[in-house]
Amino acid sequence: MSHADSPRIHAKEEELVPRILIRAVLALLLIILSLVTIATLTDRPLESTPAETPIVAERAIFLSGDASGAALVLDANGTVLADFPADKGGFVAGIERVLVRERAKSGADASAPVLLRLREGNRLSLYDPETDWTAELMGFGADNLRTFARLLSKP
Repeated sequence: MSHADSPRIHAKEEELVPRILIRAVLALLLIILSLVTIATLTDRPLESTPAETPIVAERAIFLSGDASGAALVLDANGTVLADFPADKGGFVAGIERVLVRERAKSGADASAPVLLRLREGNRLSLYDPETDWTAELMGFGADNLRTFARLLSKP
């Protein structure tokens, strides 16, 4: 019995994914990988980034968090702006972990403050002057945006 004549053990013919579809997906993945590689190797600039609008308000804050999700936010004077318990501070603690990772990659001062900025058009962002890292907070949902907006408005 030849290979072509052997019965299928694992699936019926009508249940198999057509070979042309598998090849098309593989070709698409290779094209995407090629485009990303070319863009990376040629240092292609980022596109579709938000415009640099004027800063309306800015506050230096210090973030600290732990794996449980608890987080602490201090102002430049060391005053506690927010002390989030584990069930409420997950987003702030997650942002702090990203910030720590970015600073570790560049060897920047881990204890420096990050800037919470409100720009024209009600765009709220975090900016780290140590690494030039920025995060537009509107992309993380209304609840998370409000969390940081409250930090900016606290006395």
